[in-house]
Amino acid sequence: MSWGTELWDQFDNLEKHTQWGIEVLEKYIKFVKERAEIEINYAKQLRNLSKKYQTKKNSKEEEESKYTSCKAFQTTLNEMNDYAGQHEVISENMTSMIMAELTRFVQELKQERKTNFHEGRKTQQHIETCWKQLESSKRRFERDCKEADRAQQYFERMDADINVTKADVEKARQQAQIRHQMADDSKGDYSSVLQKFNHEQQEHYHTRIPAIFQKLQDMEEKRILRMGESLKSYAEIDRQVIPIIGKCLDGITKSAESINAKQDSQTVIESFKSGFEPPGDVDFEDFTQSMKRTVSDTSLTNTRPDGKSEPKIPGKSRGKLWPFIKKNKSPKQQKEPLSHRLNDFMTSKPKIHCFRSLKRGGATPEDFSNLPPEQRRKKLQQKVDELNKDIQKEIDQRDALTKMKDVYMKNPQMGDPASVAQKLIEIGNNIEKLRVEVQKFEGWLAEVEGRLPARNDNSRRQSGLYETQNTAPVNNCAQDRESSPDGSYTEDQSQETEVKVTPTEFDDDFDDEEPLPTIGTCKALYPFDGENEGTISVAEGEILSVIEEDKGDGWTRIRRNEEEEGYVPTSYIEVYLDKNAKGAKTYI
Repeated sequence: MSWGTELWDQFDNLEKHTQWGIEVLEKYIKFVKERAEIEINYAKQLRNLSKKYQTKKNSKEEEESKYTSCKAFQTTLNEMNDYAGQHEVISENMTSMIMAELTRFVQELKQERKTNFHEGRKTQQHIETCWKQLESSKRRFERDCKEADRAQQYFERMDADINVTKADVEKARQQAQIRHQMADDSKGDYSSVLQKFNHEQQEHYHTRIPAIFQKLQDMEEKRILRMGESLKSYAEIDRQVIPIIGKCLDGITKSAESINAKQDSQTVIESFKSGFEPPGDVDFEDFTQSMKRTVSDTSLTNTRPDGKSEPKIPGKSRGKLWPFIKKNKSPKQQKEPLSHRLNDFMTSKPKIHCFRSLKRGGATPEDFSNLPPEQRRKKLQQKVDELNKDIQKEIDQRDALTKMKDVYMKNPQMGDPASVAQKLIEIGNNIEKLRVEVQKFEGWLAEVEGRLPARNDNSRRQSGLYETQNTAPVNNCAQDRESSPDGSYTEDQSQETEVKVTPTEFDDDFDDEEPLPTIGTCKALYPFDGENEGTISVAEGEILSVIEEDKGDGWTRIRRNEEEEGYVPTSYIEVYLDKNAKGAKTYI
């Protein structure tokens, strides 16, 4: 089945059809182009999304990456990044293997179509010219035949008329012969042109046009086959990345299966374990018995009925409030030196910075003394490991330079040994510095682990290490926890000294120190129970006196009367300070 034989008279329709076929191919190219743009934009958005949620370096999120759930999430983000890469591959392959190839193919089709139809038009023009020649020869033959017939009729009339001269008859006869001769010539010419036209027409409809239409048919079939191949490639490009995408999805599934709740729970313990012991039992405060001293006014102990001494139990009706609170007994006397010693005694306890004070911009101590013992131990161990790695790097570099120096000494033409001598000295100095640092951090680490004795007061002031007072059986963790409403720990590093005082000196300072002056008033915004030792209960709307401002730990010291005072959360009250009051200043 051929277009040349079946569609010999459909030149115009074939011209329209082939043009439509090329337009369909161009439409498909445009579709592939837009699909490639969608894929590349989708890949870009996936990459941006993955980057947005990736763990930032040197941030809190990097600490969170140690949990299995966070690791699985990070693995998912990495797999999504690879997933986006496969969509980029799809876009690139569609652009290079389909769009670019088809664009060149369309240009070739347009050129081939143009050539074929140009040849077809030339063939049609040639047959039309032959037809015109045939028509012209036919009309001339017809005209000559009519002229010859009229000349013959005229001759016959002249020959039959007796009045016409013989000369006129002869002339008419000759004229008739000429016309007959011309008609015979026109007839021969017409016959020749007709024969030629028939031959050309035979060639046109059976040879030339079928050949041209066959080329157009081949071109169209080639276009159709090429489009089919492109559609197959379109599907194959997607199919090629499916295994890799499947691996990405398998990686996400595997990471999800690797999540271990128990392990994450253990990680939480390792991250936040302080190393402190839980607080002990709270002693019963018996307010029905009178407070009697059996030893002396400077003693910190009471005497039981059986003759044994027991620690004094502070009550809210008196000002003897845990070591943070000073008891005010005599307003007329003040022992300034002992007060200073008592302050040193109180500030020497191992207290921890609360998170609020850390957020205010305080610098982290070099020895991580702002952390609980267990966390501090981990940080110090991590620092020691890092320093040891640095030392090993320096040693490796020193060994390499030493070998290079030996090579230079044996082969001076290769280099000057003195050129690496200075570098070796620098490396040696660096190693010594790093070893000093390691010793320093190992000392702190050993002290935390209890392998070394506590250092003196001067070293304590320099490093701010945690020290446990072995002589004072006081649960510092429990007391520090009671010093803030959210259970966080506070510390004033500016006065981190240790003064060991006897119970009698401690009691004298509590009994004989005058009460603190009032520096303002406050109004309770919310009710506070004050159940912990050292605190005082307040009712909403109650007006009280302020005797000590918030020092940054979230607590303010107030007084209800001359003998009842304690700490309340600063956020629970509204403070009105007297700027002229002695000692009124703001702590930041």
